[in-house]
Amino acid sequence: MDVLDASEWIPRRDRHRARVSALIGPHLERRERGETHPVIDFLFTYYSYRPNQLLRWHPGWGTVLAGGQEYAELRGYHRTDAGVTVDPEFLQRRSDTVAFTARLMEATAGRPTHLSCFGLHEWAMVYRSDEVRHGSVPLRLGPGGTDSVVESLNLRCTHYDAFRFFTPAAEPRNSEPLTRDDQLGREQPGCLHASMDLYKFCYKLAPMIDSDLTVDCFELALAARELDMRASPYDLTAYGYTPIPIETPHGRAEYVREQSALADRAAPLRAALRDRCNRLLATVSP
Repeated sequence: MDVLDASEWIPRRDRHRARVSALIGPHLERRERGETHPVIDFLFTYYSYRPNQLLRWHPGWGTVLAGGQEYAELRGYHRTDAGVTVDPEFLQRRSDTVAFTARLMEATAGRPTHLSCFGLHEWAMVYRSDEVRHGSVPLRLGPGGTDSVVESLNLRCTHYDAFRFFTPAAEPRNSEPLTRDDQLGREQPGCLHASMDLYKFCYKLAPMIDSDLTVDCFELALAARELDMRASPYDLTAYGYTPIPIETPHGRAEYVREQSALADRAAPLRAALRDRCNRLLATVSP
């Protein structure tokens, strides 16, 4: 166990809070004014980690906070003679989730990178539907134009949590049906949502995963969400987002370049999460 004196861990806690505050400050200000945002709010609605949870620093497994009274009553911690640290019994209870995460990270990294989906999942979510998922935000090409794009290109979604929001008319157009049980066998590293979900798996394992990795993955999720929505059928120019017109060859090429860059950025984070999970599993009692 690595024991941190208060003079070491309190500055780290404060730097973390400042880093996160810079990232989510505009969201919190909008929320205070009662304003919604069709791009950024997703990180706090679809994902269940609340801003106050993201603001709290966790040192991760194997670190003892000398003193550490503010952590003593938090879920997943316990007090020792040296200070406060993550409770081994909490790890024992969460070991199945840790093991699944390790397997998913390994399986995803081991597959070829596919970059031919062109972000069409958002288009498939409104295909032949009278409902628009983002309220008052208009469709760039209108309903008919949006449907035509879906019909002119192949749907190749590999991520179940995107596929499950397809309209009934769009589901059979996907290259293959997806189920939750198939996740370990289908997830691949080029998928924007697989990269975005690294953040989800980090916070699901809090406080065992250190906040440095969690915030790195949150920053990646922010970038992935922006690309996701720039390539979507929505006209978000009023919010300052330049569309990527994936209905054109030029737009599809731009999307693939950006998608590839995000996949490259996600790879070391996925490996880091896998390694942390494997270290946790190495300490679990049989």
